[in-house]
Amino acid sequence: MDKRTTLKALAAAAAATLLGSPAWAQQVTLRVHHFLPAQSAIPRLAIEPWARKVEAESGGRIKVQIFPAMQLGGSPAQLFDQARDGVADVTWTVLGYTPGRFQRMEVFEIPFIAPSHDRSAEVTSKAAWDFAQKFAAEEFKDVKLLAVHTHGPGLIHTKQPVTGLESLRGMKIRGGTRIVNNMLVKLGATPVGMPVPQVTEALSKGVLDGTTIPWEVGPSLRIHEIVKNHTTFAGDRALYTMGFAFSMNKAKYESLPPDLKKVIDNNSGAALSAAFGKAMDEADKTGREIAVKAGNRINLLELAETQRWLRTASSVEDDWIKEMRGKGIDGEALLKEARALIRQHDVRQ
Repeated sequence: MDKRTTLKALAAAAAATLLGSPAWAQQVTLRVHHFLPAQSAIPRLAIEPWARKVEAESGGRIKVQIFPAMQLGGSPAQLFDQARDGVADVTWTVLGYTPGRFQRMEVFEIPFIAPSHDRSAEVTSKAAWDFAQKFAAEEFKDVKLLAVHTHGPGLIHTKQPVTGLESLRGMKIRGGTRIVNNMLVKLGATPVGMPVPQVTEALSKGVLDGTTIPWEVGPSLRIHEIVKNHTTFAGDRALYTMGFAFSMNKAKYESLPPDLKKVIDNNSGAALSAAFGKAMDEADKTGREIAVKAGNRINLLELAETQRWLRTASSVEDDWIKEMRGKGIDGEALLKEARALIRQHDVRQ
């Protein structure tokens, strides 16, 4: 290489340093933070596959590091803000862990709104994504929303059998959100609000007599070992469900070159929301099987008794509509839209 060629090469290298690496060479690391143990269903069946897919489709230029069980610090209630503020690049959390913040999305927590069949979470998650785009975009304006979804049919797991409303009364039951806690009050239980990672210890120490969770998360919390009674409901509606958000820091997303933005866009939205819901449905089957193998009692309340629960809990809906009206939000219209979206997506395969 002659002197002139050498000088040109040095000049080119200097220019590349000054101008930054070309888009095709840019590499990015995304730190994903959530509150569950790594072996739990959603980390294994949804977050991990999402991470590997993003890495593959970016040709390895996006690296994803997953931090389970709040390893980056903070509490589950702070996860949405961690994505907003850049403490983490992507977070997954329960919307109801910040009470009253996602007011419109609370509609999916109304008792007996979600279907109770084996595709419940997938169906309701599809509806939740559509609803978020049409009616609740303002609630997610501070992040790049990757997915919003629900879990499958919520049920009650207790130390003592629950055979009807009377047997639930006075029991200290964990509720995951303010809407679920209000439902428990109406049903006669004493609600104890806490994030799900605290449930195992609270049950073991007698702080709780039972908990409301879907089958999905039971195995990672060892629920089937601590309590031996699980109450499910007849009919085509689930007792309750809760909403979740998978969110990305806006500045991190905007800093990506167009082709890497496209990778993120291709792995977010309606399809990803449905995939998270489907993962919940699959994990529900596993969680139930584990409880059955443990010899636990699964008590299906007959339709007439289930209808008693529905009538008793119906005032939760009235309370929410009244509260929303006081904030200038037409809760009745939102509830109607949410139910319509669920029916639209509830096409049995």
